[in-house]
Amino acid sequence: MRRHTIDPRPDWQPTVEGQGLIYAVCEDPCNQGGPHAYWDESAYYEFSLPEVEALEEVVEELHELCLTAVEHVVRTERYADYGLTDPRLTAVIAESWRRRDEQPSVYGRFDLAYDGVGPAKLFEYNADTPTSLIEAAGPQWFWMEERFPGADQWNSLHERLVASWQRQKHLLPPGPVHFAHSRGDSEGEDWMTTLYLQETAEQAGIETVGIAMEDIGLDGLTGRFVDLDQRFIRSVFKLYPWEWLTEEEFAPALLGGIDLGGSTGSTLWIEPAWKMLLSNKALLAVLWELNPGHPNLLPAYLDGPRELVETGYAMKPLLGREGAGVRIVEPDGSQTRLAAWAGDPDRYGAEGFCYQQLCPLPDFDGNRPVLGTWVVDGEAAGLGIRETDDSPITHQGARFLPHLIR
Repeated sequence: MRRHTIDPRPDWQPTVEGQGLIYAVCEDPCNQGGPHAYWDESAYYEFSLPEVEALEEVVEELHELCLTAVEHVVRTERYADYGLTDPRLTAVIAESWRRRDEQPSVYGRFDLAYDGVGPAKLFEYNADTPTSLIEAAGPQWFWMEERFPGADQWNSLHERLVASWQRQKHLLPPGPVHFAHSRGDSEGEDWMTTLYLQETAEQAGIETVGIAMEDIGLDGLTGRFVDLDQRFIRSVFKLYPWEWLTEEEFAPALLGGIDLGGSTGSTLWIEPAWKMLLSNKALLAVLWELNPGHPNLLPAYLDGPRELVETGYAMKPLLGREGAGVRIVEPDGSQTRLAAWAGDPDRYGAEGFCYQQLCPLPDFDGNRPVLGTWVVDGEAAGLGIRETDDSPITHQGARFLPHLIR
Protein backbone atom coordinates (compact mmCIF):
# COMPACT_ATOMS: atom_id res chain seq x y z
CA MET A 1 0.00 0.00 0.00
CA ARG A 2 1.50 3.29 -1.10
CA ARG A 3 0.31 6.87 -1.50
CA HIS A 4 1.31 8.80 -4.62
CA THR A 5 0.76 12.44 -5.50
CA ILE A 6 -0.36 13.36 -9.00
CA ASP A 7 -1.64 16.38 -10.89
CA PRO A 8 -5.45 16.44 -11.00
CA ARG A 9 -7.15 16.53 -14.38
CA PRO A 10 -7.87 20.14 -15.37
CA ASP A 11 -11.58 19.39 -15.79
CA TRP A 12 -11.93 17.01 -12.84
CA GLN A 13 -14.90 18.75 -11.19
CA PRO A 14 -17.36 18.80 -14.14
CA THR A 15 -16.12 15.33 -15.09
CA VAL A 16 -16.98 13.65 -11.78
CA GLU A 17 -20.14 15.71 -11.32
CA GLY A 18 -21.28 14.44 -14.71
CA GLN A 19 -20.70 10.91 -13.39
CA GLY A 20 -23.13 11.48 -10.52
CA LEU A 21 -20.81 12.92 -7.86
CA ILE A 22 -22.66 16.24 -7.56
CA TYR A 23 -21.15 16.77 -4.10
CA ALA A 24 -17.55 16.69 -5.39
CA VAL A 25 -17.12 20.08 -3.71
CA CYS A 26 -19.09 20.45 -0.50
CA GLU A 27 -19.32 22.18 2.84
CA ASP A 28 -17.25 20.79 5.70
CA PRO A 29 -19.14 21.21 8.99
CA CYS A 30 -15.89 20.59 10.87
CA ASN A 31 -14.13 23.42 9.03
CA GLN A 32 -15.32 27.00 9.02
CA GLY A 33 -13.24 27.76 5.92
CA GLY A 34 -16.13 27.14 3.54
CA PRO A 35 -16.50 24.63 0.70
CA HIS A 36 -13.70 22.18 0.01
CA ALA A 37 -12.99 19.41 -2.47
CA TYR A 38 -14.53 16.17 -1.26
CA TRP A 39 -13.28 14.31 -4.35
CA ASP A 40 -9.49 14.58 -4.25
CA GLU A 41 -7.47 13.23 -7.17
CA SER A 42 -4.30 15.11 -6.26
CA ALA A 43 -3.18 11.77 -4.82
CA TYR A 44 -4.10 8.11 -5.03
CA TYR A 45 -3.35 4.85 -3.22
CA GLU A 46 -1.70 1.89 -4.89
CA PHE A 47 -2.12 -1.72 -3.76
CA SER A 48 -0.61 -4.99 -4.88
CA LEU A 49 -2.91 -7.80 -5.99
CA PRO A 50 -1.91 -10.05 -3.05
CA GLU A 51 -2.81 -7.22 -0.65
CA VAL A 52 -6.27 -6.86 -2.17
CA GLU A 53 -6.86 -10.61 -2.21
CA ALA A 54 -5.91 -10.81 1.46
CA LEU A 55 -8.22 -7.90 2.31
CA GLU A 56 -11.07 -9.57 0.45
CA GLU A 57 -10.65 -12.63 2.65
CA VAL A 58 -10.64 -10.43 5.76
CA VAL A 59 -13.84 -8.63 4.70
CA GLU A 60 -15.74 -11.84 3.98
CA GLU A 61 -14.59 -13.42 7.24
CA LEU A 62 -15.65 -10.32 9.18
CA HIS A 63 -19.06 -10.44 7.51
CA GLU A 64 -19.55 -14.05 8.62
CA LEU A 65 -18.45 -13.17 12.16
CA CYS A 66 -21.01 -10.37 12.18
CA LEU A 67 -23.83 -12.68 11.11
CA THR A 68 -22.85 -15.07 13.90
CA ALA A 69 -22.95 -12.14 16.32
CA VAL A 70 -26.48 -11.22 15.19
CA GLU A 71 -27.59 -14.81 15.73
CA HIS A 72 -26.11 -14.68 19.23
CA VAL A 73 -27.83 -11.38 20.11
CA VAL A 74 -31.22 -12.59 18.87
CA ARG A 75 -30.91 -15.98 20.58
CA THR A 76 -29.86 -14.48 23.92
CA GLU A 77 -32.11 -11.38 23.57
CA ARG A 78 -29.27 -8.97 24.32
CA TYR A 79 -31.12 -6.02 22.82
CA ALA A 80 -30.60 -3.79 25.86
CA ASP A 81 -26.87 -3.75 25.08
CA TYR A 82 -27.82 -2.02 21.81
CA GLY A 83 -30.08 0.47 23.54
CA LEU A 84 -33.13 -1.32 22.11
CA THR A 85 -35.81 -1.56 24.77
CA ASP A 86 -39.13 -1.32 22.89
CA PRO A 87 -40.53 -4.88 22.88
CA ARG A 88 -42.41 -4.21 19.65
CA LEU A 89 -39.16 -3.30 17.90
CA THR A 90 -37.13 -6.17 19.33
CA ALA A 91 -39.86 -8.59 18.27
CA VAL A 92 -39.69 -7.22 14.73
CA ILE A 93 -35.87 -7.52 14.69
CA ALA A 94 -36.00 -11.11 15.94
CA GLU A 95 -38.64 -12.17 13.43
CA SER A 96 -36.83 -10.32 10.66
CA TRP A 97 -33.66 -12.29 11.46
CA ARG A 98 -35.47 -15.61 11.63
CA ARG A 99 -37.03 -14.94 8.21
CA ARG A 100 -33.97 -13.29 6.69
CA ASP A 101 -34.02 -15.61 3.67
CA GLU A 102 -37.39 -14.14 2.70
CA GLN A 103 -36.25 -10.49 2.66
CA PRO A 104 -33.91 -8.73 0.26
CA SER A 105 -30.63 -7.52 1.73
CA VAL A 106 -28.24 -5.76 -0.60
CA TYR A 107 -25.06 -4.14 0.70
CA GLY A 108 -22.88 -2.87 3.54
CA ARG A 109 -19.53 -1.21 4.22
CA PHE A 110 -16.77 -2.13 6.66
CA ASP A 111 -14.45 0.68 7.77
CA LEU A 112 -10.94 -0.65 8.37
CA ALA A 113 -7.60 0.67 9.53
CA TYR A 114 -4.81 -0.69 7.33
CA ASP A 115 -1.27 0.45 6.66
CA GLY A 116 -0.07 -2.23 4.25
CA VAL A 117 2.03 -3.91 6.94
CA GLY A 118 0.00 -5.13 9.91
CA PRO A 119 -3.41 -6.81 9.87
CA ALA A 120 -6.45 -4.71 9.00
CA LYS A 121 -8.50 -3.68 12.06
CA LEU A 122 -12.26 -3.21 12.12
CA PHE A 123 -13.56 0.22 13.12
CA GLU A 124 -17.25 -0.35 12.33
CA TYR A 125 -19.76 -2.01 10.01
CA ASN A 126 -22.53 0.07 8.43
CA ALA A 127 -24.91 -2.39 6.82
CA ASP A 128 -28.08 -0.27 7.00
CA THR A 129 -27.43 3.07 5.28
CA PRO A 130 -23.84 3.16 3.98
CA THR A 131 -22.89 6.00 1.63
CA SER A 132 -19.71 6.92 -0.32
CA LEU A 133 -21.05 4.39 -2.81
CA ILE A 134 -21.26 6.43 -6.01
CA GLU A 135 -17.67 7.62 -5.86
CA ALA A 136 -16.43 4.09 -5.12
CA ALA A 137 -18.45 2.46 -7.90
CA GLY A 138 -18.14 4.95 -10.74
CA PRO A 139 -15.92 8.08 -10.75
CA GLN A 140 -12.84 6.35 -9.35
CA TRP A 141 -13.16 3.58 -11.98
CA PHE A 142 -13.44 6.13 -14.80
CA TRP A 143 -10.50 8.07 -13.30
CA MET A 144 -8.36 4.91 -13.44
CA GLU A 145 -9.37 4.13 -17.02
CA GLU A 146 -8.37 7.64 -18.09
CA ARG A 147 -5.18 8.08 -16.07
CA PHE A 148 -3.90 4.48 -15.77
CA PRO A 149 -5.51 2.40 -18.52
CA GLY A 150 -3.22 -0.58 -17.88
CA ALA A 151 -4.06 -0.80 -14.17
CA ASP A 152 -6.84 -2.54 -12.28
CA GLN A 153 -8.99 -1.65 -9.28
CA TRP A 154 -10.73 -3.40 -6.42
CA ASN A 155 -14.13 -2.53 -7.80
CA SER A 156 -16.91 -4.82 -8.99
CA LEU A 157 -19.58 -2.81 -7.22
CA HIS A 158 -21.86 -1.97 -10.12
CA GLU A 159 -21.98 -5.45 -11.56
CA ARG A 160 -22.52 -7.05 -8.16
CA LEU A 161 -25.31 -4.62 -7.21
CA VAL A 162 -27.21 -5.34 -10.42
CA ALA A 163 -26.69 -9.07 -9.93
CA SER A 164 -27.89 -8.81 -6.33
CA TRP A 165 -31.20 -7.27 -7.39
CA GLN A 166 -31.55 -9.92 -10.08
CA ARG A 167 -30.99 -12.77 -7.59
CA GLN A 168 -33.50 -11.34 -5.12
CA LYS A 169 -36.28 -10.30 -7.48
CA HIS A 170 -38.34 -13.32 -6.46
CA LEU A 171 -38.47 -11.97 -2.89
CA LEU A 172 -40.13 -8.72 -3.95
CA PRO A 173 -43.93 -8.38 -3.80
CA PRO A 174 -45.89 -7.31 -6.90
CA GLY A 175 -45.63 -3.69 -7.96
CA PRO A 176 -42.78 -1.19 -8.08
CA VAL A 177 -40.05 -0.84 -5.48
CA HIS A 178 -40.02 2.67 -4.05
CA PHE A 179 -36.60 4.22 -3.42
CA ALA A 180 -36.70 6.78 -0.62
CA HIS A 181 -34.27 9.38 0.70
CA SER A 182 -34.65 12.34 3.04
CA ARG A 183 -34.81 15.95 1.90
CA GLY A 184 -32.79 16.79 4.99
CA ASP A 185 -29.61 15.92 3.05
CA SER A 186 -28.33 19.36 2.01
CA GLU A 187 -25.39 18.14 -0.10
CA GLY A 188 -27.37 15.69 -2.23
CA GLU A 189 -25.34 12.62 -1.24
CA ASP A 190 -28.29 10.59 0.04
CA TRP A 191 -30.43 11.59 -2.94
CA MET A 192 -27.79 10.61 -5.50
CA THR A 193 -26.91 7.37 -3.68
CA THR A 194 -30.58 6.40 -3.69
CA LEU A 195 -30.88 7.30 -7.37
CA TYR A 196 -27.83 5.18 -8.15
CA LEU A 197 -29.20 2.15 -6.31
CA GLN A 198 -32.52 2.72 -8.07
CA GLU A 199 -30.65 2.63 -11.38
CA THR A 200 -28.97 -0.69 -10.50
CA ALA A 201 -32.39 -2.16 -9.66
CA GLU A 202 -33.81 -0.94 -12.97
CA GLN A 203 -30.91 -2.53 -14.81
CA ALA A 204 -31.93 -5.78 -13.10
CA GLY A 205 -35.38 -5.44 -14.65
CA ILE A 206 -37.21 -4.11 -11.56
CA GLU A 207 -39.88 -1.41 -11.81
CA THR A 208 -39.04 1.48 -9.48
CA VAL A 209 -40.46 4.76 -8.15
CA GLY A 210 -38.45 7.51 -6.47
CA ILE A 211 -39.86 9.28 -3.41
CA ALA A 212 -38.75 11.45 -0.48
CA MET A 213 -39.23 10.01 2.99
CA GLU A 214 -41.20 13.14 3.86
CA ASP A 215 -43.70 12.33 1.10
CA ILE A 216 -44.59 8.88 2.39
CA GLY A 217 -48.13 9.02 3.77
CA LEU A 218 -50.26 6.79 5.96
CA ASP A 219 -53.74 6.02 4.69
CA GLY A 220 -56.15 6.52 7.56
CA LEU A 221 -58.66 3.93 6.34
CA THR A 222 -56.37 1.02 5.50
CA GLY A 223 -53.40 1.81 7.75
CA ARG A 224 -51.11 1.35 4.76
CA PHE A 225 -48.19 3.49 3.65
CA VAL A 226 -48.88 5.29 0.36
CA ASP A 227 -47.02 7.55 -2.06
CA LEU A 228 -48.12 10.91 -3.49
CA ASP A 229 -50.37 9.12 -5.98
CA GLN A 230 -52.12 7.31 -3.12
CA ARG A 231 -50.51 4.11 -4.36
CA PHE A 232 -49.85 1.45 -1.71
CA ILE A 233 -46.10 1.20 -1.05
CA ARG A 234 -45.62 -2.54 -1.19
CA SER A 235 -41.81 -2.43 -0.95
CA VAL A 236 -39.35 0.37 -0.33
CA PHE A 237 -35.58 0.77 -0.22
CA LYS A 238 -34.83 3.53 2.27
CA LEU A 239 -31.59 5.43 2.75
CA TYR A 240 -32.84 6.43 6.17
CA PRO A 241 -31.62 4.76 9.39
CA TRP A 242 -33.88 2.33 11.17
CA GLU A 243 -33.28 4.11 14.47
CA TRP A 244 -34.73 7.30 12.94
CA LEU A 245 -37.67 5.45 11.43
CA THR A 246 -38.66 3.98 14.77
CA GLU A 247 -38.71 7.44 16.39
CA GLU A 248 -41.08 8.95 13.83
CA GLU A 249 -44.72 9.75 14.53
CA PHE A 250 -45.76 6.82 12.35
CA ALA A 251 -43.57 4.31 14.23
CA PRO A 252 -46.52 2.32 15.68
CA ALA A 253 -47.97 1.83 12.21
CA LEU A 254 -44.49 0.99 10.92
CA LEU A 255 -43.82 -1.71 13.51
CA GLY A 256 -47.26 -3.17 13.03
CA GLY A 257 -47.04 -3.30 9.25
CA ILE A 258 -43.60 -4.59 8.31
CA ASP A 259 -43.59 -7.32 5.68
CA LEU A 260 -41.32 -10.07 6.94
CA GLY A 261 -42.15 -12.33 4.04
CA GLY A 262 -45.46 -13.53 2.69
CA SER A 263 -47.73 -10.79 4.07
CA THR A 264 -50.04 -9.08 1.58
CA GLY A 265 -51.11 -6.05 3.61
CA SER A 266 -47.80 -4.65 4.77
CA THR A 267 -44.65 -2.97 3.50
CA LEU A 268 -41.35 -4.71 2.78
CA TRP A 269 -38.45 -2.48 3.92
CA ILE A 270 -34.95 -2.75 2.44
CA GLU A 271 -32.54 -3.01 4.21
CA PRO A 272 -34.34 -5.36 6.67
CA ALA A 273 -34.81 -4.58 10.36
CA TRP A 274 -32.22 -7.10 11.60
CA LYS A 275 -29.48 -4.92 10.12
CA MET A 276 -29.99 -2.58 13.08
CA LEU A 277 -27.77 -5.06 14.91
CA LEU A 278 -24.92 -4.50 12.43
CA SER A 279 -24.95 -0.70 12.26
CA ASN A 280 -24.81 -0.21 16.02
CA LYS A 281 -21.37 0.12 17.67
CA ALA A 282 -22.44 -2.42 20.31
CA LEU A 283 -21.64 -4.97 17.61
CA LEU A 284 -17.94 -4.25 18.16
CA ALA A 285 -18.13 -5.36 21.79
CA VAL A 286 -20.15 -8.47 20.95
CA LEU A 287 -17.65 -9.42 18.24
CA TRP A 288 -14.73 -9.12 20.66
CA GLU A 289 -16.58 -11.10 23.32
CA LEU A 290 -17.27 -13.93 20.87
CA ASN A 291 -13.87 -13.79 19.14
CA PRO A 292 -11.29 -12.59 21.70
CA GLY A 293 -7.86 -12.03 20.22
CA HIS A 294 -9.02 -12.13 16.60
CA PRO A 295 -6.31 -10.40 14.54
CA ASN A 296 -8.78 -8.15 12.69
CA LEU A 297 -10.72 -7.04 15.76
CA LEU A 298 -9.93 -4.47 18.43
CA PRO A 299 -10.79 -5.05 22.10
CA ALA A 300 -14.13 -3.35 22.77
CA TYR A 301 -16.52 -3.16 25.73
CA LEU A 302 -19.87 -1.66 26.65
CA ASP A 303 -19.46 -1.30 30.43
CA GLY A 304 -16.41 0.96 30.33
CA PRO A 305 -12.86 1.01 29.00
CA ARG A 306 -11.53 -1.63 31.44
CA GLU A 307 -7.85 -2.29 30.69
CA LEU A 308 -7.96 0.09 27.71
CA VAL A 309 -7.17 3.00 30.03
CA GLU A 310 -3.58 1.77 29.76
CA THR A 311 -3.49 1.78 25.94
CA GLY A 312 -5.96 4.54 25.14
CA TYR A 313 -9.39 4.07 23.62
CA ALA A 314 -12.03 5.52 21.36
CA MET A 315 -15.35 6.25 23.04
CA LYS A 316 -17.95 5.76 20.30
CA PRO A 317 -21.68 6.59 20.55
CA LEU A 318 -23.67 3.46 19.70
CA LEU A 319 -25.55 5.25 16.92
CA GLY A 320 -22.97 7.87 15.95
CA ARG A 321 -22.41 8.78 12.31
CA GLU A 322 -19.43 10.36 10.47
CA GLY A 323 -17.35 10.60 13.65
CA ALA A 324 -20.00 12.60 15.53
CA GLY A 325 -19.56 12.37 19.28
CA VAL A 326 -16.45 10.16 19.13
CA ARG A 327 -13.87 10.92 21.79
CA ILE A 328 -10.30 9.66 21.69
CA VAL A 329 -8.87 9.19 25.18
CA GLU A 330 -5.10 8.86 25.41
CA PRO A 331 -3.35 6.83 28.16
CA ASP A 332 -2.60 10.10 29.99
CA GLY A 333 -6.31 10.95 30.05
CA SER A 334 -6.20 13.71 27.45
CA GLN A 335 -9.12 13.73 25.02
CA THR A 336 -9.71 14.64 21.38
CA ARG A 337 -13.08 15.11 19.75
CA LEU A 338 -14.48 16.90 16.71
CA ALA A 339 -15.02 20.59 17.29
CA ALA A 340 -18.37 20.49 15.53
CA TRP A 341 -20.50 18.26 13.39
CA ALA A 342 -23.46 19.69 11.50
CA GLY A 343 -23.58 22.35 14.22
CA ASP A 344 -24.34 19.76 16.91
CA PRO A 345 -21.31 17.93 18.36
CA ASP A 346 -23.47 16.34 21.09
CA ARG A 347 -26.11 14.92 18.77
CA TYR A 348 -25.20 11.36 19.74
CA GLY A 349 -24.25 9.64 22.96
CA ALA A 350 -27.43 9.54 25.04
CA GLU A 351 -27.99 6.03 23.68
CA GLY A 352 -24.73 4.81 25.25
CA PHE A 353 -21.14 4.20 24.16
CA CYS A 354 -18.82 1.48 23.00
CA TYR A 355 -15.23 1.67 24.28
CA GLN A 356 -12.82 0.40 21.62
CA GLN A 357 -9.05 0.10 21.91
CA LEU A 358 -7.29 3.07 20.39
CA CYS A 359 -5.97 2.29 16.92
CA PRO A 360 -4.38 5.38 15.40
CA LEU A 361 -4.97 5.80 11.69
CA PRO A 362 -1.92 5.04 9.53
CA ASP A 363 0.09 8.11 8.60
CA PHE A 364 1.09 8.69 4.97
CA ASP A 365 3.02 11.97 5.05
CA GLY A 366 0.47 13.51 7.39
CA ASN A 367 -2.55 11.97 5.67
CA ARG A 368 -4.68 9.44 7.53
CA PRO A 369 -6.75 7.02 5.39
CA VAL A 370 -9.62 4.71 6.34
CA LEU A 371 -10.52 1.88 3.98
CA GLY A 372 -14.23 1.61 3.23
CA THR A 373 -14.54 -1.98 2.03
CA TRP A 374 -17.84 -2.91 0.40
CA VAL A 375 -19.88 -6.07 0.77
CA VAL A 376 -22.65 -7.10 -1.64
CA ASP A 377 -24.56 -10.30 -0.96
CA GLY A 378 -21.98 -11.24 1.65
CA GLU A 379 -19.05 -10.99 -0.78
CA ALA A 380 -16.26 -8.42 -0.95
CA ALA A 381 -17.10 -6.03 -3.79
CA GLY A 382 -14.87 -2.96 -3.74
CA LEU A 383 -12.92 -0.26 -1.95
CA GLY A 384 -13.32 3.46 -1.28
CA ILE A 385 -10.77 5.46 0.71
CA ARG A 386 -11.56 8.45 2.94
CA GLU A 387 -8.69 10.57 4.22
CA THR A 388 -8.10 13.39 6.70
CA ASP A 389 -5.09 15.52 7.52
CA ASP A 390 -6.66 17.64 10.25
CA SER A 391 -8.08 15.07 12.65
CA PRO A 392 -7.41 11.58 14.04
CA ILE A 393 -11.17 11.01 13.65
CA THR A 394 -12.58 10.41 10.18
CA HIS A 395 -15.39 12.96 9.89
CA GLN A 396 -18.01 14.21 7.45
CA GLY A 397 -15.50 16.42 5.65
CA ALA A 398 -12.95 13.65 5.02
CA ARG A 399 -11.79 13.52 1.39
CA PHE A 400 -12.35 10.63 -1.01
CA LEU A 401 -9.24 9.46 -2.89
CA PRO A 402 -9.15 6.93 -5.75
CA HIS A 403 -6.99 3.82 -5.75
CA LEU A 404 -5.61 1.23 -8.14
CA ILE A 405 -3.96 -2.19 -8.23
CA ARG A 406 -0.65 -2.32 -10.01
